[in-house]
Amino acid sequence: MKIDLTETTSSKINQALVSARRAIGTPAIGMVLTLVIVTDEENAYDALKSAGDASREHPSRIIAVIKRVSRSPRARRDARLDAEVRVGSDAGTGETVVLRLHGELANHAQSVVLPLLLPDAPVVVWWPEDAPADPAKDPLGALAQRRITDTYSAEHPIEELAVRAATYSPGSTDLAWTRITPWRSMLAAALDQQPAEVIAATVEGESDNPSCELLAMWLADRLGVPVERTLSQGPGLTAVRMETKSGVIVLDRADGSLATLSMQNQPDRAVALKRRDTSELLAEELRRLDPDNTYASAVKFGVDKLHAGGEVTAAPVESAAEKADKAAGTKAPAAKKAPAKKAASK
Repeated sequence: MKIDLTETTSSKINQALVSARRAIGTPAIGMVLTLVIVTDEENAYDALKSAGDASREHPSRIIAVIKRVSRSPRARRDARLDAEVRVGSDAGTGETVVLRLHGELANHAQSVVLPLLLPDAPVVVWWPEDAPADPAKDPLGALAQRRITDTYSAEHPIEELAVRAATYSPGSTDLAWTRITPWRSMLAAALDQQPAEVIAATVEGESDNPSCELLAMWLADRLGVPVERTLSQGPGLTAVRMETKSGVIVLDRADGSLATLSMQNQPDRAVALKRRDTSELLAEELRRLDPDNTYASAVKFGVDKLHAGGEVTAAPVESAAEKADKAAGTKAPAAKKAPAKKAASK
């Protein structure tokens, strides 16, 4: 069921939602969160489709905010709100409200969205593209417990990673990080199966792919070893090689679908590691609304060293005793390094 509202208000949109629920025979609200999508006309269809598919796992009220840029100075001064309300089969398993903000109202989207949020339910804001430099300080981002960006859609993805690191706040995350979840799980599992200290690693993937850089930084951060970033033709992330004292562990995915895991003294194994759709990535992020400390540590690690063909190397970590002795002008004995395998499995 669809209801079109022209030159409307938030109050009338709420009334339309109630009327639509009654019309289809579902007056009760069974949604678990509000998902706010900030997008444009060009990308609205794909974003709404992905959100609708994700809502089958997480029933949500989806609010799409589309800011319509007016061409003339007079039109920019006028404020108008048009809306489209979708319920039932047209809105996945929840409700969808598409807001088109015209003129001056486009600069005050939060005033329109706030009355439409589900009461006593978490709020997630997603920017499929053109995310603000600091999502937590954005007026819409300030309403949310979770803020999702996607550096892969940026014009300069690697530079965008540095921006995400500089402006990180608890609750922020990025779909470039979500894309490497299966890789991180598989690499940690490989080290569990073959306990050995990793002495070096290599991450191979296409250029300007922030997921490759994030995986390299995660390995360097967790293992404390030099990580080399090499280029390939893709698609996406193609291989990870970890050198250990007992042999080499290689996870190779040349076709973007099926990977091969190779370890010393073990037969090669085929691993399903396909590239996932946006709806699957979004559904994964909606499963947890608490701060992702692992992402925070990875994105902040060595951002200034991000460059193709270079190395991301962990800086030595000083113990409390070393810091105290340095302040006193003496040198403490070096702390014993923790096994790399345990670090990767955290």
